Amino acid sequence: MTHHDTLQELLADPRVGKNPQLWTVFREGRLPEGWPLINFVTVPGMITTDGDDHRRLRGLVTQAFTPRRVAALQPAIEARTVALLDRIAGLEGEFDLREHFAYPLPMQVIGELLGLPPKQQDELHELSDTLVSSSATPEAAVAAQRALFALLASVVAAKRAEPGDDLTTDLIAAREDTDRLSEQELVGTLLLMLVAGHETTLNLITNAVRALLAHPDQLELVLNGTASWSAVVEETLRYDSPVGQFPLRYAVEDIPVGDAVIRRGDALLASYAAAGRDSGHYEEADRFDLTRKPNRHLSFGHGPHFCLGSGLARMEAETALRSLFARYPELALAQGPAPEPIGSFVSNSVRTLRVTV
Repeated sequence: MTHHDTLQELLADPRVGKNPQLWTVFREGRLPEGWPLINFVTVPGMITTDGDDHRRLRGLVTQAFTPRRVAALQPAIEARTVALLDRIAGLEGEFDLREHFAYPLPMQVIGELLGLPPKQQDELHELSDTLVSSSATPEAAVAAQRALFALLASVVAAKRAEPGDDLTTDLIAAREDTDRLSEQELVGTLLLMLVAGHETTLNLITNAVRALLAHPDQLELVLNGTASWSAVVEETLRYDSPVGQFPLRYAVEDIPVGDAVIRRGDALLASYAAAGRDSGHYEEADRFDLTRKPNRHLSFGHGPHFCLGSGLARMEAETALRSLFARYPELALAQGPAPEPIGSFVSNSVRTLRVTV
């Protein structure tokens, strides 16, 4: 699914489901052992359920992950941003902005939100990187999956024994009548929030800085107040989506799409990066343009599986970008070869972003 309108339609189509049992290849056991994306199609939680099951899980999670809780993070996000910029001031000349700024901010924020010990955050990042990688060996993917699930299960156990003022504790306590999240559902929800809460925002900040520095005319628009930082975030989400593709959805029945037919039991892949560059939907789709109006994109999804963390991601990215360029308006891309893309089917960004101040 690469065209904007087709993707939008299918994301909300009840003839398309998320339960892997709908996928003929999976149901018949024909996936190769160690298939690197198996975690995305089997993890228990909101992204692998439909209908009443999905509404139940989403309802329980939204009891804990409220707009009020997200809004309350703003002072912490601003304070952490300032602290990171102060650390950058100690770096002379050229440095990797992804490593020293775009990564630690969302990792610290999601760590605080979930109540993760700081010493675990780097390990969780490395494991989730392997999880979303398309280049990891089957052995590495399986090992990362097991380690990540074990680590998150230990976080749940620790919060059961000693509750805190954090989202994990609230997810444990969330209930609808007598219904609660099971142990597997809790771990699956934490995994989703960990990956979606820091990998995507890390890519969003990196991609936005890269686009602004590569388009000085657009950077000038936002620095002189002609365009807003919100416009930077939305155009980056469209122009260089932090999620390239997200697996998978499945046809519940035969679905005609143009001259083709998606057969019942087939898998569908949502390509958000391609949809954002659909020239049939956007005028001059390959142009980074902060004045683009309207600018409705699909980078946070559409329909019943729309991303619950979209508000937090926008808040973090706007705060980070506004503060970064207020402190370093002369920030520039370092000389040298173009940065390498991440070796991932899911995550869309570059491995490093060398800049000078």
